[in-house]
Amino acid sequence: MKRVLGLTLFLGLFHGLIADEPKVLYSQDFSKSEAGSVPDELLVLDGQFAVKQEGTNRWLELPGAPLESYGFLFGPSESSGVQVVARISTTKQGRKFSTFAVGVSGASGYRLQVTPAKKQVELFKGETAVATAPFDWKSGEWTELRLLIRKGTGATGTVEGKVWSAGSSEPKEPTIRLADAEILPAGKCGAWGMPYAGTPIRFDDLKVTTLP
Repeated sequence: MKRVLGLTLFLGLFHGLIADEPKVLYSQDFSKSEAGSVPDELLVLDGQFAVKQEGTNRWLELPGAPLESYGFLFGPSESSGVQVVARISTTKQGRKFSTFAVGVSGASGYRLQVTPAKKQVELFKGETAVATAPFDWKSGEWTELRLLIRKGTGATGTVEGKVWSAGSSEPKEPTIRLADAEILPAGKCGAWGMPYAGTPIRFDDLKVTTLP
């Protein structure tokens, strides 16, 4: 009897752990993508994006010109309960800095943007900055970005963003956070680049998951 109860308890804990594991909804590391192409499942809004290769490494690249804001969407269409993760790299040129971002809830949703010229991370809702936090970006390094939105009560939730250098540990606490955020209509996740420095912007390891 004790053995049966023990097994039942173990199975209950096991299923609980499985339920708490984030479910991968979309993943793309470009390792199987053809150089010079754009994977079919990416919805390019604007910009001359293309897969580039150096040795065995591949990534999606936005050229450094022309100068404008460009982006693409990916993954399923969701409004909350998801997180998007990506690695992005670019370089400065003199005193010119590009900006880059990931987003949830479509092209007009929430966007987590690294703005090196201000030494800041900015959280946008559409075209409006709704929160900022300091961040010391390093030229030429891969930067990790993670943005999520949790459903709260009614039509509000919490938006959290983390940003860190790929060579360092992921911070335990959010870099930026917005409570009582409006839950926007469902939309795909996305990534954006604004090549103000005139140098290419690289995107890699895109992932959309449910929340733990």
